[in-house]
Amino acid sequence: MERELISKKELLDATGISYGQLYRWKRKGLIPEEWFIRKSVFTGQETFFPKELILARIDKVLNLKDDLSLDELASKLVNGPIDAELGKDGMIERNIVSLISAQRYMNRDEAGTMYPFDRMLKLFTVDMLLQAGEMGLEEGDVLLAALEEHYPKFNGEPCDLVFIRKMGMASFVLVTASSALYFDEGVKMVRRLSMQETAEQLKSKLQ
Repeated sequence: MERELISKKELLDATGISYGQLYRWKRKGLIPEEWFIRKSVFTGQETFFPKELILARIDKVLNLKDDLSLDELASKLVNGPIDAELGKDGMIERNIVSLISAQRYMNRDEAGTMYPFDRMLKLFTVDMLLQAGEMGLEEGDVLLAALEEHYPKFNGEPCDLVFIRKMGMASFVLVTASSALYFDEGVKMVRRLSMQETAEQLKSKLQ
């Protein structure tokens, strides 16, 4: 399943911002470097962005830039949500996890447990794939265990979650974001998910 991209020209036309604004916001850290995706097209090289994330981020910047400096905006949009903690009820209310996911994956935690950003990200990722109908609850157990064990090894570096099936059996792989993957004919790639983009989606729910 491919993420939807928007070209730089389409982005500037849709938002009304200038080329200069876009790159100034990039320098200030308001738009992550990893969102600038270079792709070959018939005219040469063109820059694309993850459509949903970039449009949401620009909308927030435009709405807040008159009240906050760009440095304050960067702190609010990029760093602030990482320090957030929520309990189970708060996560359900903000649609970070569904009730079914909470009952399945959080029922062993003590009442009143507060979840830091990294733990919320793992639960949010599992719930996203469940809600899309791409995996079952037991496969969610496997994915959550894989994220718990291996995601911290990337130390904040961009990585992708790759969900594959072979003969109906699910497997999950975490790879660096720039890695090319090649499978034999019996393997179906169900989803390749950018963990950085998933984290940005989670941040938007915490703001």
